[in-house]
Amino acid sequence: MSKKGKIIAVANQKGGVGKTTTSINLAAALALMQKKVLLIDSDPQGNASSGLGIVLQKGDQHLYHALTGGVPPLRVIRQTSVKNLSIMPTNIDLVAAEIELISISDREKQLSSILDGSICNNFDFLLIDCPPSLGLLTVNALTAADSVLIPMQCEYFAMEGLAQLVSTIRSVKKSFNTDLYMECLLLTMFDKRNRLTHQVADEISRHFSKQLFKTVIPRNVRLSECPSHGKAIFDYDNLSTGARSYNELASEFLTNQRI
Repeated sequence: MSKKGKIIAVANQKGGVGKTTTSINLAAALALMQKKVLLIDSDPQGNASSGLGIVLQKGDQHLYHALTGGVPPLRVIRQTSVKNLSIMPTNIDLVAAEIELISISDREKQLSSILDGSICNNFDFLLIDCPPSLGLLTVNALTAADSVLIPMQCEYFAMEGLAQLVSTIRSVKKSFNTDLYMECLLLTMFDKRNRLTHQVADEISRHFSKQLFKTVIPRNVRLSECPSHGKAIFDYDNLSTGARSYNELASEFLTNQRI
């Protein structure tokens, strides 16, 4: 019997917290560590897709068609330029999925159903880049996932909305996915020169010391630039601070895995 790959939802309803950057670069780092990884772009903005150089043309099939059109999910998976890293891409069409799924029985389990079986068994890790909302696409991701990774920006309002996200995670766990648990919180966009950044990080650490990655992702120009080139940070600037940080995160992530 094939070993089931672990599914991790990368979620935060706040935008601009480094969620897609983390999805892309953690996935790439794990792939470079010889893990077979699938990145599922479940954000209609499609930034994870374009950030890995996947440009969908008119008529191309993607996550929307697998969720709502009965297209076999294997047909929408593409290999990226990073060895061992595949992606299930998407684009703005996915916005319609939230409307169309409402009338479907077990609508919260549609993503879980297309990842079950051969897809989940063919990968070591499957990372879902969730949209910046707590709508049906995010609920689908949480229902399909084994765990949730929450990126949090080191800013004044970092804690704002976290209670709502945790409440949603608990609701999904109670109703659809009893095995769901929080992987860890990840501090992103850390500016060591900014006193407020340190204050926010200390506050988060006080509340979530046992659920916080030791690795912190710094503000880094190269991390900001690489998506516009359609590359993960390791293909864009492997010697950058951002690349080192995501390598450290991947190592810590693997060390933390439940056996």
